[in-house]
Amino acid sequence: MEVIRMGKTSLPPDVIAEYLDSLGEVYTPESYDLFLHNCNNFSNDFCTFLVGKGIPDHITSLPQTVLDTPFGQMLRPQLDSAMRSVTQAPTPSSAAVPRSSLATMSSGNNIKLTSNGHAAHIPTSHKPVGTVHNVTTLAELDPLLESAKRTCAVIFFTSATCPPCKLAYPAYDELAVEGGNRAILIKVDISKAYDIASQYKIRATPTFVTFLHGEKENEWTGANPSQLLGNVRMLFQMASHPHTRLSLPNLLQDDQKPVLFSKLPPLEKLRVKMGDAGRDPAVTAISKFISDRATSGAAEASLPDLRAFGSFIQHATQTFPTDTLFTAVDLLRAAMADARVSGVFAEEPAQSTLASFIGAVNDRSMQECPYALRLVALQAVCNAFSSPLYASHVLASGPTLTTPVVQLLTTSLLDDQHPSVRVASASLAFNIASANLKSREDAGEELLPENEQVELCASLLEAISAEEGSTEALSGLLRALGLLLYCTSEDAGIRDLVKVMDAAATVKAKGKLFPKEVLVQEIGTTLLEKGMS
Repeated sequence: MEVIRMGKTSLPPDVIAEYLDSLGEVYTPESYDLFLHNCNNFSNDFCTFLVGKGIPDHITSLPQTVLDTPFGQMLRPQLDSAMRSVTQAPTPSSAAVPRSSLATMSSGNNIKLTSNGHAAHIPTSHKPVGTVHNVTTLAELDPLLESAKRTCAVIFFTSATCPPCKLAYPAYDELAVEGGNRAILIKVDISKAYDIASQYKIRATPTFVTFLHGEKENEWTGANPSQLLGNVRMLFQMASHPHTRLSLPNLLQDDQKPVLFSKLPPLEKLRVKMGDAGRDPAVTAISKFISDRATSGAAEASLPDLRAFGSFIQHATQTFPTDTLFTAVDLLRAAMADARVSGVFAEEPAQSTLASFIGAVNDRSMQECPYALRLVALQAVCNAFSSPLYASHVLASGPTLTTPVVQLLTTSLLDDQHPSVRVASASLAFNIASANLKSREDAGEELLPENEQVELCASLLEAISAEEGSTEALSGLLRALGLLLYCTSEDAGIRDLVKVMDAAATVKAKGKLFPKEVLVQEIGTTLLEKGMS
């Protein structure tokens, strides 16, 4: 067996797990092909993400080498027939690999690849299904209660010698799943945690103590699962944000996937317009990838050398004439519609590739920047959200990427000459607001800094007020504004802004020009008037 050392990665396990999840749409049982889409293709994509280079060509090209022989041509029909029963069979369930198993693939460890291209330990899921925190000291308990001051917490006081306590365990685990990240559920074994039992004066088990917004709310004793479920579910309701009780069906649609711009560009025309640069090997390789993905699907498109293409983009922003730079950015835009590509660029040091072309646009005024360049730049940043790995970089990287992206967005929102630019801007605002809301709901924290939220909100309101011609643009602007405001904390600066700017009146005024736009009523009346008062 040949062992090839591919290099080292310092990517954390959570990032690796997120990337593996994003490959789920490409590597499915149905898409498996022994010759054209197999474990070698997966290993190539995964290694490109981990260490910036794919596996050797003599491995990836081995199936095609076999096919090119007379024996391979003769054998293929039988192999296809034999595999069909596997690739069209129901997918068996499998247990998820714990996050800890991913640690062997990160933190500077060597990445090894066997000559058959296999990679091990692919988790089917890494999402927690509900957590009960087992604590034994006040030093562990106090930070958990502090973190629940905006929501709620429950302490279950139990003991190893308490048989009735076991009756409540299944119900408590069920509540942990229901509460998710909206509540902190804690379990304390008083036979091990004497200081906690003493502070809370626990005399019997099971005892339950609940906290709402940092204050003690209730206490009761007894192993009654129905009482436990009823009391804690009521606590969840009391702790929930008032906005969750508003009727916002059109704003909070089930499908909150990011807006992507995946239309195939005229590849040959772009390369011709680039001149000599169009013959660069990095351009040739990325063009083939984009073409293969569009014509045969993502499963048939192997990742090219993305490090080389990133360097090409960065060089192009320095050397291309202003009126042709859009050609290079449009190639990047089309490639980043694939989650594998955006996942690789998400972990690029200093976000050099995205920062380079965003900076090139921001350095030019609205009049100086060509329409085509601004449009594809906005669409390329939208496509960065095809991978979940990019959200934190776009929203929380400060001057590296967040500030330039917000500058690009707020400037472009006010383009009164090109509706397509306003639509792309509204789409980017939606992607940002949606990702920030997900963090707000799931982790209880804001990814986008408050000052950037305020600037974005003010620009959205100004753009809504000015929008008179595009229904699509207005719908995107309203949806982005709604998600930016939904479930904000009472002390958020963005709340003061919408009151000062009389946002409700601004939104409702659009009802005359756009009488069929249902979001005018939902955002203007329900969210802004009722929910922000």
